[in-house]
Amino acid sequence: MAFNKLDDLRERKQKIEAAGGAKRVEKQHAAGKLTARERINLLFDENTFVEIDAFVTHRCTNFGMESQELPAEGVITGYGKVDGRLVYAYAQDFTVSGGSLGEMHANKICKVLENALKVGAPVVGLNDSGGARIQEAVDALSGYGKIFFQNTIASGVIPQITAIMGPCAGGAVYSPALTDFIFMVDQTSQMFITGPQVIKTVTGEEVSAEALGGAMTHNSVSGVAHFMSANDEACIADIRRLLSFLPSNNLETAPVFECTDDINKIVEELNTIIPDNPNKPYDIIDVIRLIADHGDFEEVQPNFARNMVTGFIRINGQSIGIVANQPKVLAGCLDVNASDKAGRFIRTCDAFNIPLLNIVDVPGFLPGTAQEYGGIIRHGAKMLYAFSEATVPKVTLIVRKAYGGSYLAMCSKDLGADVVLAWPNAEIAVMGPQGAANIIFRNDIKDAEDPVVMRQQKIEEYTAEFATPYKAAERGFVDDVIEPSSTRPRLADAFDMLASKRESRPAKKHGNIPL
Repeated sequence: MAFNKLDDLRERKQKIEAAGGAKRVEKQHAAGKLTARERINLLFDENTFVEIDAFVTHRCTNFGMESQELPAEGVITGYGKVDGRLVYAYAQDFTVSGGSLGEMHANKICKVLENALKVGAPVVGLNDSGGARIQEAVDALSGYGKIFFQNTIASGVIPQITAIMGPCAGGAVYSPALTDFIFMVDQTSQMFITGPQVIKTVTGEEVSAEALGGAMTHNSVSGVAHFMSANDEACIADIRRLLSFLPSNNLETAPVFECTDDINKIVEELNTIIPDNPNKPYDIIDVIRLIADHGDFEEVQPNFARNMVTGFIRINGQSIGIVANQPKVLAGCLDVNASDKAGRFIRTCDAFNIPLLNIVDVPGFLPGTAQEYGGIIRHGAKMLYAFSEATVPKVTLIVRKAYGGSYLAMCSKDLGADVVLAWPNAEIAVMGPQGAANIIFRNDIKDAEDPVVMRQQKIEEYTAEFATPYKAAERGFVDDVIEPSSTRPRLADAFDMLASKRESRPAKKHGNIPL
């Protein structure tokens, strides 16, 4: 009898593991996608995944559902190890009823989020679903609502990563949007509230699913997604890499790796990396790589708001969040999208105890009616708020321009920077020398025999006196002016000194960020 029961158990498990059957699995592969179980196996270290709730079934009796068996209720859930660290995950199974979400499917996902929250482990969601299970009506909608609530409760406590690995439409898009990082797979994933057919019916616009909600659209235009991968395998590898920069929860720090790159390295290349012409662009990512351990930089949202660079490096093996202006795009000006991108990233780092390095070369906020009408005041304030609110170690490095309000927005001393370093060619002022000279010396220029010569002379006077880091250093707004080549050891020293930083804010329910 016992033997028969074991046979029964094995048979049940085999049926569950077969998912939607060989034909549907073949169809999934033909679409260039892995199955849910294949994705789970790639995500976790070998033989560490433990499945939970495999036997859960739906209880819908409408529209013939009572006779339908949906293995694992269309979603694989459980926990395991990623690089030896505990991680929870769920993977929607498109081979089972199109991965549609019903009441019990949602309950399985909620249990993963609840359990991960209890033990302080990250959650990875692998989404591949046709949406709500229509037969379950309001029960399916309720399921989404429960997931949104759990995402929100877990926000800022445990890292939440979502990969869109197929369709994700309607209300389903809001769970990913509530998580910390969104990955998308090129050509096989889409996200949208309303699909192309609905849009055509309502507005008359014709658009393809890929153009409307594909990976490149959300990585470059909307800013909804943070990463784009070439295929499922690359996406899973990218998720594993991102996890290595993050702590397991908000009470821990990110893993510290042994650093085999000389931390006292003098990088002579940094002495000449900034062009002599202050208006000439260069790539700030070159600077970041020369500072980072082994030149390794994990850029976040590389295709969105490219005038702002965000991402992770390691210095002496420690995870550091980077917020940097990109002079080769819009001269590094701050605009609506750059402010949103930076503000969100700053708060993510602060939530998970990741120190911030802010690399400044900013001439100002981008001028124009489009920016003003788009609410640059409100959006720019998000950066000011995020930096002021953040209590993690904050180090600011001014490499060239730092003018006006944008200087403040990039985390000046006044916004709580713990250490501010500047290179000798830094220009810290209310505005650029030309504009300043035009205002301050306008009468001298107007009355001069040769206004053009006088104007140039006054610009040079202002530049020599004020467009330097030394006035700010005299006032204590810059802690030190350093040789660029010594930047790596100076930053390593600063972050080492700040490792024991403790700073609190007044008790309150929460602040009111200008969303």
